[in-house]
Amino acid sequence: MVLKKYKNQIKVLLNKSYTYYIMYNFIVMDLRILFIVFFVVVSCKQESKVQEVSSNLVHENALKEKPNVDVYNFDAFEKFLNSTDDKVYVINFWATWCAPCIKELPHFEEINKTYKDKNVEVLLVSLDFPKQYEKKLIPFIEKHQLQSKVVALNDPDSNTWIPKVSEAWSGALPATIIYNKDKREFYEKSFSYEELKMEVNKFIK
Repeated sequence: MVLKKYKNQIKVLLNKSYTYYIMYNFIVMDLRILFIVFFVVVSCKQESKVQEVSSNLVHENALKEKPNVDVYNFDAFEKFLNSTDDKVYVINFWATWCAPCIKELPHFEEINKTYKDKNVEVLLVSLDFPKQYEKKLIPFIEKHQLQSKVVALNDPDSNTWIPKVSEAWSGALPATIIYNKDKREFYEKSFSYEELKMEVNKFIK
């Protein structure tokens, strides 16, 4: 009888132990699942934030780096040739397909940089064909990081507007006008930096 009694108690204890063991395994498994779910959610959120930040940075950089080139016909552009304030204006007509123009562009950039505090303003007027603005003009400005203001002149009636720029202009590039409210000079030639600097100095009081 005693042996039978202990056998029954042992069986009960074993049953309880097994039940506890099963419960423990379920709890451990649930905790593991919860941890995995939490880790996945956190990782996804972090990845999403990184992607969002990266996307914003790319977008902001694109906005900063994309040059803005205003396009004018001659009637709208003509105001740049006739300012009457106290500045000295250096207006260079050029194009990306013009090798002498490209060679002298750094000289105009240097004038723009070193003469800003002397009230000198440089304007680079592109005569590139309109279909080349996106393919050549804007990439050229980006590549060379031009700091002078660049505009595009798009007016097919060149026989009418070229003489309005200067009667002495044959239409060849490069060409440059330097003027202030008192005088004006036109140059159908390429400049070295020293030559350009000397001409600009003639207009500075």
